[in-house]
Amino acid sequence: MNAKEPVVAVYCASSASLAPEYYEAGRLTGRLLAERGAAVVNGGGRMGLMAAVSDGAMEAGGTAIGVIPQFMVDNGWHHTGLSRLETVASMHERKKLMADMATAAIALPGGVGTFEELTEIITWRLLGLYDGNIVILNLGGYYDPLLEMFRRAMDENFMKPDHSGLWAVAATPEEAVELALAPCTVHKFTQKF
Repeated sequence: MNAKEPVVAVYCASSASLAPEYYEAGRLTGRLLAERGAAVVNGGGRMGLMAAVSDGAMEAGGTAIGVIPQFMVDNGWHHTGLSRLETVASMHERKKLMADMATAAIALPGGVGTFEELTEIITWRLLGLYDGNIVILNLGGYYDPLLEMFRRAMDENFMKPDHSGLWAVAATPEEAVELALAPCTVHKFTQKF
């Protein structure tokens, strides 16, 4: 991996009990990123969409990097076939290192951990702590309720209307990869406290 290679953080589920179309989309996302010359960084899990994304990238000859806390390694939750596995002390360090490595981020469907990663990276972009593209892969309308919550927050002045420019929404892995790897026009969002 060289300094110019794009690195895409992929936030997603580690659950092993999902519908097959989610795994297919995860594997395709990893493969498409690898085919475009982008490395993948995720939470380094051995199951769920994390494994599917990593496996898809590596099957296409790409780089898959996992960032995982030591306690998860101790429990055997880590993917043992990654290009690189970074072990950190805490969940906070995991998210920080992933964001520091990433030139863009894609959120696939997931649970509370994925929601937290997504909303945190959006917040960091708002505050000027992160300047890459952020893409929400809204497979089958999975993120419709969250997007509606964002709209309500804007309608009720908890967020500004231009904050919707902090992220893009994609319906397919192909569209998500295209949006993630597009040139990022850094817009300065002004948050007045």
